Amino acid sequence: MTAKEFGDVFTANISKVIMGKSREIRIVCAAMLAGGHVLIEDVPGTGKTMLARAAARSLGVTFRRIQFTPDLLPSDITGINYYNMKTQEFVFRKGAVFTNILLADEINRATPRTQSALLECMEEKQTTVDGETYKLAPPFFVIATQNPVESAGTYPLPEAQLDRFLVRLRLGYGERRSELDMLAAIGENHPIDALGEVLSADDLAGASHEALNVRLGEAAAGYICDLGEATRRSEKVRLGLSPRGLLALKRMSQAVAALEGAQFVTPDHIKTAAGYVIPHRLICREYAITKTGTTAEDVVAQILEDTPVPTEQFE
Repeated sequence: MTAKEFGDVFTANISKVIMGKSREIRIVCAAMLAGGHVLIEDVPGTGKTMLARAAARSLGVTFRRIQFTPDLLPSDITGINYYNMKTQEFVFRKGAVFTNILLADEINRATPRTQSALLECMEEKQTTVDGETYKLAPPFFVIATQNPVESAGTYPLPEAQLDRFLVRLRLGYGERRSELDMLAAIGENHPIDALGEVLSADDLAGASHEALNVRLGEAAAGYICDLGEATRRSEKVRLGLSPRGLLALKRMSQAVAALEGAQFVTPDHIKTAAGYVIPHRLICREYAITKTGTTAEDVVAQILEDTPVPTEQFE
């Protein structure tokens, strides 16, 4: 199965549950192929949790959900060693991260100490408890959600943790047609209950291998570096794109290209990926936000417009 076929099947199946959001679903699919994690930031009730559940069902992989709250402990996520009175020895009880797709629901409601328990898991695909390191079985994919409207009782994600998410996206409200379809589809039973397994972890591994081997020519690589440099030079940005951000943009661009069946990365693929990869990695200057109402998305859009596209062949 090619990466394009994988993306088409994945998107079509989840669209039975999340209607009218095929573009966003394909971005989530691209992030999975690129081996990254997704942060979905939106108001309640837009389908964030349902998207994660539908992705797990479509792939037939294990799924666990953690509701992040102020009293959640790091050990609830990673696991804990407890003393077994019967065997007279310590036994490791695995935490929620020992799964394939992990939904970190309302991640910004947990304390920074608990949030940081995910850092090693997301970056190195492993977790360390009491000095012992445990590998996480592939695939390991985190979908985190947060509500940008509420601020009481929340702990904003620090830059270091935001950087661990390959992409950030918003689902937004649906169009009238898709909302009418939703009302017609949901009756006594929810469509998620009938959603079947249409792909496998092996299909994901094969499609991911193809995506990460899509050709990135010298001109395309140079264009990515030019975009990164432009974020660092922008007068509206205090902290621009890091080298890790450049690598994230490369991987996501390759995945976007693979989902289109392309053999090499083009400027359009990079521009599509940039809108989801770059904004949450930027720290805008205070005056740019408060006085002009500029957002990181606005800065990235302007940079994409101002940065010249190389005229060399991208093949």
